[in-house]
Amino acid sequence: MELDDYETSSAFNEVERLVIRYARRMTETPVEVSDELFAQLRRHFSERQMVELTSVIAWENYRARFNHALGLEAQGFSAGAYCALPVQSSMNGKRR
Repeated sequence: MELDDYETSSAFNEVERLVIRYARRMTETPVEVSDELFAQLRRHFSERQMVELTSVIAWENYRARFNHALGLEAQGFSAGAYCALPVQSSMNGKRR
């Protein structure tokens, strides 16, 4: 799987690698997010985006730990699912 080798995989660009690295550091115990990693992310994301990114990672970490503690496993609801990209509007280049 490409995600296992995200640091060297051509499937991910620089920003995606930073985000994955950030998520991995946030899920470690104890949390080990360096000032350098945070500064690298801030070059690509606004303060508001950093709050949202951090919130999403923390929420998914919470859910994973909660489910694991209760012995809950995947139910197969997302098997074969995918996330469609937004349709590009011809009006002012804005997405709908």
